[in-house]
Amino acid sequence: MTRHDLTWPAPAKLNLMLHITGQRPDGYHELQTVFQFIDLQDELRFAVRPDGIINRLDDVSGIPAHDDLTVKSAKTLQQHANTSLGVDIHLSKRIPVGAGLGGGSSDAATTLHALNRLWQLDYSTEQLADIGLTLGADVPVFVHGFAAFAEGVGECLEPVMIEQPWYLVITPDVHVSTAEIFSDTELTRNSPALKICDLSTAGWDNVCVPVVVRRYPEVGKALKLLGNYAKARMSGTGASVFAQVASEQEAERILLQLQASPEWGSNWQAFICQGMNTSPLIEFLQTI
Repeated sequence: MTRHDLTWPAPAKLNLMLHITGQRPDGYHELQTVFQFIDLQDELRFAVRPDGIINRLDDVSGIPAHDDLTVKSAKTLQQHANTSLGVDIHLSKRIPVGAGLGGGSSDAATTLHALNRLWQLDYSTEQLADIGLTLGADVPVFVHGFAAFAEGVGECLEPVMIEQPWYLVITPDVHVSTAEIFSDTELTRNSPALKICDLSTAGWDNVCVPVVVRRYPEVGKALKLLGNYAKARMSGTGASVFAQVASEQEAERILLQLQASPEWGSNWQAFICQGMNTSPLIEFLQTI
C-alpha cells in the first residue's frame, strides 16, 4: 500500500507552440500544440479519511477551495469509483496561477494518480486520463506524463522526444482568462494543420499572442523585453513568456540584466527551468 506521508510532485508545462486549426459545432477549438514539462512544480500531500470528506487544508491565493482542481478531481474520482473514502489535501503552490503553465491541471493529475493508489482503485492511466479530461483539456497530458504533440482539444497525444534545454520563464503580474482569449473574435482559428513528422521548431509560434498582447499589455511588455536577449514565446494563453537559452548560467546572466532594466515589472516572477520529456510524477510513481 502506498505510504500516506509522501510528497507528490505536480510539474508545470510549456506550450512550445500553439495553433488553432478550426472550431467545432459545440464551440470547442481544434488545437495543435507541443507540451513539454519543466522542473518547476507544486507539491501535494494526501491523508486518507474514512468519512468521505474531501478537504483542502491550505489557503491558496486566488483559488477558493470549491474552485480548486485538486478538490474537483478528488470529488470526481470519488464519485466515479463510488468509494466512501475521503482525503485531506495539502497543496504547496509554486506554479503561478493563470500563467499558462498548467499548474491547476497538473495538480488535478497528481491528485488522480495519488488517490488511485491511496484509495486502492486500480484504475489504468488511460482511465485516469479520461476522468481528467472531464476536468480540463490539459489534464490528460499530465496524467500520461510524456512530452507530446497534442491535437483535438488537447487530449489526442503523441509522444515526442525533443531537446530538453534550459528555459528562462517570466510571468507578469496578470491572470489571463483562457475563456476570454478563445472567445475573442480576432483570434486566428484557421492555422494550417501540421503533421507530427513535420514538426520543426523554426515554424513554431502561438496564434494567441496578438489577442493576449492586446488585452494584457504587460504580456507584450514581457515578450518585448525578453526578446532583446533571445527568441521569446508565450506559453498557452499566457501570461508566462519564455525563451530557450544555452545553459543555466546564461539564463542567470540574462535574468540579472532583465531585472536591472527599468522595464522590469515590480511584481513579475522569473524562473530558470529545464525542459523534461518525462514528468517527474511518472518517475515518482515508479519508485513507490
